[in-house]
Amino acid sequence: MSSPAAAPPAPSNLKRIVAASLIGTTIEWYDFFLYGSAAALVFNKLFFPESDPLVGTLLSFLTYAVGFAARPLGALVFGHYGDRLGRKKLLVLSLLMMGGATFAIGLLPTHATVGAAAPVLLTVLRLVQGFALGGEWGGAVLLVSEHGDAARRGFWASWPQTGAPAGQLLATGVLSALTALMSDAQFTSWGWRVPFLLSGVLVMVGLWIRLSVDESPVFKEALARAEIRKTQGGAVEKMPLVAVLRHHWRDVLVAIGARMAENISYYVITAFILVYATTSAGVSKQTALNAVLIASAVHFAAIPAWGALSDRVGRRPVYLLGAAGVGLWMFPFFSLVDTASFGNLILAVTVGLVLHGAMYAPQAAFFSEMFATRMRYSGASIGAQFASVAAGAPAPLIATALLADFGSSTPISLYVIAAALVTLLAVGVAKETRHRDLTADAAPRTTDAPEPGRHADAHTV
Repeated sequence: MSSPAAAPPAPSNLKRIVAASLIGTTIEWYDFFLYGSAAALVFNKLFFPESDPLVGTLLSFLTYAVGFAARPLGALVFGHYGDRLGRKKLLVLSLLMMGGATFAIGLLPTHATVGAAAPVLLTVLRLVQGFALGGEWGGAVLLVSEHGDAARRGFWASWPQTGAPAGQLLATGVLSALTALMSDAQFTSWGWRVPFLLSGVLVMVGLWIRLSVDESPVFKEALARAEIRKTQGGAVEKMPLVAVLRHHWRDVLVAIGARMAENISYYVITAFILVYATTSAGVSKQTALNAVLIASAVHFAAIPAWGALSDRVGRRPVYLLGAAGVGLWMFPFFSLVDTASFGNLILAVTVGLVLHGAMYAPQAAFFSEMFATRMRYSGASIGAQFASVAAGAPAPLIATALLADFGSSTPISLYVIAAALVTLLAVGVAKETRHRDLTADAAPRTTDAPEPGRHADAHTV
C-alpha cells in the first residue's frame, strides 16, 4: 500500500530530479537512435559497400542489433552496483560511456579507408553503447520513482520515458536538417559525422545536471536498515541478482513479456519505417524522416498523459490498451504508408506511437513497483533489457528480412501482432501494482499470503 508516513518531496526538488533523469535519458537515447537512423540511411554504403543494397542494410541493422546484445550485460553490472552503491553514481557512468562511444563513432574511418577494420570498430563502439544503455534505463526511472509522490508515481516516472521520443526527436531532427541542407554526396561524405560529434557537447550538459541531484531517499533508507541488520548479526544480504531470481523470477518474466509488443512495435514504427517507406513505398528519405519527427513530438506529449491515467485506473488497464491497440493498428499502418502520402505517413506513425505510449508510459512505475528496493535496480533492468535482446534487437532485422523474402508488409504486421499477443498474456496475468509501497521493509516473500496487518501486495526491501 502507499506509505502514509512518506511525505511527498518538495515540488522544486522533484522537478529537478525529473529534469536530471529526463535530460540524461534524452541524451542517451539520442545517441542510441542516431545509430539506428544512420544504419538505415548511410552505414550500409559506408561500412558494407560491397554488398547488395538490401543485404547491406541487413548487415547494417545487424550491427544495430549487436548493441542490444550488450544491454543485458549492462543491466546485470549496473543493476548489481546500483543496488549496492546507489542509483546516481551508476547513472553518471552510463552517460559518460554512451556519450564517449557515440562521439568516437563520429571519428571512425570508413570501409574505403581501412577496409574490414571499419565495421569491426563500429561493432565494438555499438557494444559499448548497448552496455551503457542497459544500465541507464533502470537507474533513471528508479531515481524518479523513489523520489516521487506515491499518488502520482505513474505520472512522474513517465517523464524519463519521454527521453526516448525526445532523443528520437533530437536525432531525427538533426539528421533531417542535415539532409535538407546538404546534397546526398555531402551527407554521405562527411555530414553524417556531425550529429555523432554533437554528442560530446550534450554529454557535458547532461553531466552537469545529473551531478547536481541527490541519491534516492528510498535507497538510502534501505541501505541504512541493511547496515543496522548487519551490525546486529542479521542475515547477510544475498547478491541482488541472486535475490531477484529467487524472489522475483515471476516478475522478471512478466516484465520480459510486457516489453515484447512495446519494444518490437517501436523499432518497426521508427527504425524499419525508414527502410520500408524509401524502398517499397517510394517515399523520399527526407519525407520519411520528417514524418517520424512530427510523430515523435506527439509521442513525447502523450506519454505523461498515459502515465497520469495509470495513476487513476492502474498500470495494467493502460498497458493492455496499448498492446491491443498496436496489434490492431499494424495493417492500417502499412496501408497508409503504401499510399506514399505525407499526411497518411504522419498519421500512420503518430497513431502507432501514441498507442505505443500507452505501454511505455506506465512501464517505469509498473516495473519499479514489482521489485524490492535492494534488488530493484537489478530486477527492473534485467526484465527490461533481457527482453530487448528478443524484441527490439532483431525487430528491424526481422522486418527487413521479411520484406526481402515476401515483398509484402503482411508478414511484418503478423510479426507485431504476435508480439502484442505475448504482451497481452504477460500483463493479463500480472498483478496490479499502483498501490504498492516502495519503502516497505520486510523479508522477501515467495508466496502471495499477506503478512499480518499488511496488504498482500506490499513489497519488500
